Amino acid sequence: MTVEQSHDAGTCKRVDKGITRVFQLLGKRWTGPIVSVLVEQSAHFTDLRRAIPGISERMLSDRLTELGAAGLVVREVDEGPPLRVSYRLTESGAALEPALKELGDWAERHLPDSGPC
Repeated sequence: MTVEQSHDAGTCKRVDKGITRVFQLLGKRWTGPIVSVLVEQSAHFTDLRRAIPGISERMLSDRLTELGAAGLVVREVDEGPPLRVSYRLTESGAALEPALKELGDWAERHLPDSGPC
């Protein structure tokens, strides 16, 4: 009997549906850093772009749209002049702060530093 034959599909533990949903959203590149910047305070689009080296305007816009659709970020327009757009976390988004802090602490302890930012 092979190892594959000794296991049936019913005995294998499935990934939790909540974990799957979380990582489908937060596991996308750039999403975590965006949320972590917004945990500190609301930010204008240009400030977010400066705070996250390497992210393009298009990607930042796409990720903010996804986070808004998920109910984690709110887009606020200041008619100005000049017209400025800022983003802030909703109550649901802000509730991620303890988990993000724990993940950051875990990374400090268990992931090697890959060098300068």
